Amino acid sequence: MIGWFEAVVLGLLQGLTEFLPISSSAHIRVVSAFFGWQDPGAAFTAVIQLGTEAAVLIYFRHEIWEIVSIWTRSLFRPALRSHHAARMGWYVIVGSLPIGVLGVLFKDQIETVFRDLRIVGTTLVVFALILWWADRTARNKLTLQKHLSFPHAIVYGFAQALALIPGVSRSGGTITAGLLLDYRREDAAKYSFLLAIPAVLSSGLLELREIGGGQSPAWGPTILATLISFVVGYAAVAWFLRYISKHRFTGFVVYRIALGLFVILAVTLNWIPAQG
Repeated sequence: MIGWFEAVVLGLLQGLTEFLPISSSAHIRVVSAFFGWQDPGAAFTAVIQLGTEAAVLIYFRHEIWEIVSIWTRSLFRPALRSHHAARMGWYVIVGSLPIGVLGVLFKDQIETVFRDLRIVGTTLVVFALILWWADRTARNKLTLQKHLSFPHAIVYGFAQALALIPGVSRSGGTITAGLLLDYRREDAAKYSFLLAIPAVLSSGLLELREIGGGQSPAWGPTILATLISFVVGYAAVAWFLRYISKHRFTGFVVYRIALGLFVILAVTLNWIPAQG
């Protein structure tokens, strides 16, 4: 069961890593294993992500309000349908479909098989290499307002769906897809954050029913972890967007590879169990 100290640590981890391309779910899984804590599970992870998503809602409140308001009005006013905010509303909806469908289809595997640390370590390394290649080859020139389209939104959506496997990283997967499509780093990250809103909110709200019952984490520690993830997450998203406007993702790639190899080594040498 998740205690108060564990809630503080896991809340800090969630806030620090959710927006960085290093996988928050992997960090929660790995740190819990090293401390000998029970695997907090997919439900706890999904619920505390509501905290970091609240940080996104506040940080991008002006853009989100513009998208929601203009998209809603465009349903009744055809003249608004060509507005970039109205189109963005549809792109977010379409891009959210893959993770919604695959999340339902593979729910059992997400909560069991995919949380095996051998898989987590492998995905950390493999997707680090893909991110490195994408960052090196991307032309870094397209913008969301002028170039985002339905085909691109679908590609982003399937990239986000890969984050159902801990170690891939929701932001890492979608940012990598954006780089491969030649979007600017800041634009790829921004759309990644906006695209995550429906998926994270629906997943977190759905998993709320799992909290506080049976072997699930109690409400108190879960709420504490969620609040901490919100505060830390707000600072993290602000820093990350400033950082990538001037730097490549090399540091994150090196960190992912080092962590992934260490996790694989730790499991191989039986320092930590592969499954919680």
